[in-house]
Amino acid sequence: MRNETVLVVDDVPEIRTTMSEILKYKGFAVDQATDGQEAIDLLSGRFYDIVLTDIAMPRKDGMEVLQYIKSNTPDTICIMITGFGSIEGAVEALRLGAFDYLSKPIKPSEVVVVIEKALDVRDLKRENLSLKEELQGRYSFDRIVGQSQSIKRIFNLVEKVAHTDSTVLITGESGTGKELIAHAIHYSSGRKARPFVPINCAAIPEELLESELFGHEKGAFTHAIRTRIGRFELANKGTIFLDEIGEMSPSLQVKLLRVLQERCFERVGGVKTINVDIRVVAATNIDLEEAVQKGRFREDLFYRLNVIPIQLPPLRERKGDIPLLVEHFLQKFSRGNPSYANAIDEEALKILEAYDWPGNVRELENIVERLVILANEPVITITDIPERIVSRSGSIPLVIKSEPAAVLPEDGMSLSAAVEQFEKTLILQALDRTNGVKNRAAKLLKMNRTTLIEKMKKMKMMKPRAARKPAKDKKSGGAAA
Repeated sequence: MRNETVLVVDDVPEIRTTMSEILKYKGFAVDQATDGQEAIDLLSGRFYDIVLTDIAMPRKDGMEVLQYIKSNTPDTICIMITGFGSIEGAVEALRLGAFDYLSKPIKPSEVVVVIEKALDVRDLKRENLSLKEELQGRYSFDRIVGQSQSIKRIFNLVEKVAHTDSTVLITGESGTGKELIAHAIHYSSGRKARPFVPINCAAIPEELLESELFGHEKGAFTHAIRTRIGRFELANKGTIFLDEIGEMSPSLQVKLLRVLQERCFERVGGVKTINVDIRVVAATNIDLEEAVQKGRFREDLFYRLNVIPIQLPPLRERKGDIPLLVEHFLQKFSRGNPSYANAIDEEALKILEAYDWPGNVRELENIVERLVILANEPVITITDIPERIVSRSGSIPLVIKSEPAAVLPEDGMSLSAAVEQFEKTLILQALDRTNGVKNRAAKLLKMNRTTLIEKMKKMKMMKPRAARKPAKDKKSGGAAA
């Protein structure tokens, strides 16, 4: 049952009444108007989801009702009703924005089908608009996480170039967020309502990449059983993102150069020239200037792509952003699941800050997701962090550093203090040998894990566990750079 509102406009009472009864039976709220002027009066005071209006009426006709709707209530769907000999008027109404038309005599079932189809189309458009708005929010450049000087320079550069149509070349190591920056440029530009079309040039075999980029005509090659539109056509009026551009073959580099120069191309096997209005954003993790010198990349194409260069720094060069990124990912992955960890203690965070992150932000994101899910407590500790990261961080936390064995001084010492120091030394050695894993250290010392933890607390070898913090209900957006 639908509960949308419908206005039926017709100067023939029998038609108005019949359609109104049918729609009321289907659950619609229905009003009636005897002509175009009365319909416009009703529309000026109330919103209707659907208007069914005859074309030929006294005072104001259906075309004037349609024009009023398009100017004042564009979310209202208008369906025209036409008699014999008025088809040309109905076609003109479609051109002006009517959803569809019904011809007299009208079948009751036809009315319901057309209205439900119109509402389904409207709902789909609203859903698509909502998704676009969500994407724009997720990929807006102010959602990129970081406060270091290097990332602030990226923010400023993206903000400056977003509203231009200049070609952008994004370079940086894998995992630094090149695609995120490309999205941010697109969704901050005047093309944001148009398509953003990505293609990974390294992921598609050379013999197929040309067809993916430019499309092909039916029969252009074996298995080309139908015409296919390529990514450049799909991106018309929008942005095409050419990821891993440095892996493109020399023959395709020539064809890409022409598109950048002339904004036109032919499909594979075709002769018709297709013009496109696109913005090109390319990305690579290799040194293109070096590739040019070695003859692997065309120099003229490099200069065409390198109009606005954006160099993304690796995470090891902006370690000050790691705490912000960790907090961002903690919120992202723990939201909605109270059993997941949602905080990290100081020692564990220092280990993450000390690690070099060869996989950059992508690696950090994956590690935090794993820690959030697998940690046994609400607060992530050093014992949760993979041993390879602890061992390669270059920074062993104080609680697992070994100290020299106790030695009796010449003037003597307290036996209880010496015993406590010796016990502390053994505990530290056990922790050091087990990379900080308390369960394994307790087994080496032939004691329960809880007893070990209590001793460590008493000796101030570890901080008291922080109180569990509820996950913040802050919207996180997309992956962070």
